[in-house]
Amino acid sequence: MRHGKKYLDNLKKYDHTVSYGLAEALDLVKTLAPAKFDETVDLSVKLNLKKSQSVRDTVVLPYQFRGEKRILVFCKTEKEKEAQEAGATYVGAEDLIEKIKGGWLDFDVAVATPDMMKDVGKLGMILGRRGLMPNPKTGTVTFDLKGALAELRKGRTEFRADKTGVVHLAVGKVSMESQKVAENIKTAVAEIKRKRPVDAKGEFVRTISLASTMGPGIWVSIKDEE
Repeated sequence: MRHGKKYLDNLKKYDHTVSYGLAEALDLVKTLAPAKFDETVDLSVKLNLKKSQSVRDTVVLPYQFRGEKRILVFCKTEKEKEAQEAGATYVGAEDLIEKIKGGWLDFDVAVATPDMMKDVGKLGMILGRRGLMPNPKTGTVTFDLKGALAELRKGRTEFRADKTGVVHLAVGKVSMESQKVAENIKTAVAEIKRKRPVDAKGEFVRTISLASTMGPGIWVSIKDEE
């Protein structure tokens, strides 16, 4: 990947072979964020996973930084009122399925009751590749719509390790107070560690790094998160 002059200049302003304490790393991320817009602070956690192992769950960060999510709920008629009262943006069944088949995807997260999954499963190719498919592991397939939507509106966010064993997660904005971003990071790392597979061996978390949307990566000392 080719980088611009600002990015390359920023690489010279710190030692990118060193792991910094969390507070110092956040200061560097903020200082080295080159864009004029309010960049997102991204956390990357490299895990020691075998090919047969995976890590996937959700976390509610203590300090939110995104706009309100547009939540779509697939449910049958008797659950529609509960979904609407819980704050769903869109509620429906076959009507929404047909709309999505036609290319409509104007929502941020999808929830489904278990009795709808046979039909929702037909959208696998569309929703799956966009990370929008409801999944019991992330609490988005449930009859408890009130509880699920309450957590999603608080900012519950899914995380999962990719094929290389790295979990990528947005944890704040450059404009946020460093202390709030730090608390989000600590919460996220603790939750990732909690999902360690029972058969995982050795040091589970290999490396932690932070970067703004357009800025360079900063290594963070793992012991800083203990």
